[in-house]
Amino acid sequence: MLFVSDIAKQRIEEVFKKENYSEDYFVRVSVKGGGCSGLSYDLKFDNKMEADDQTFEDKGIKLVTDLRSFLYVVNTTLDFSEGLNGKGFYFENPNASRTCACGESFSL
Repeated sequence: MLFVSDIAKQRIEEVFKKENYSEDYFVRVSVKGGGCSGLSYDLKFDNKMEADDQTFEDKGIKLVTDLRSFLYVVNTTLDFSEGLNGKGFYFENPNASRTCACGESFSL
């Protein structure tokens, strides 16, 4: 399962409205090699499903990830931080044994 915080839900809904995304759009979460800790997150708004996609819904937000990425992000929460030191969207991943200072990469 993937989760979304209340503030991330609100921010996603704002983005969807601002960008005029139709109801078939969703949040795609994936993991790729790279970053200071070895793996990095990738988040985008998408409307095209792939054959190995895993679909979840939390708080009315549809979250999609490919099967390989899901192994790294199972039980992860998408969150959002505002303010001067805010990161924007970020991930609270209970599987990560190490994260970099910027929070954009991790390792297991």
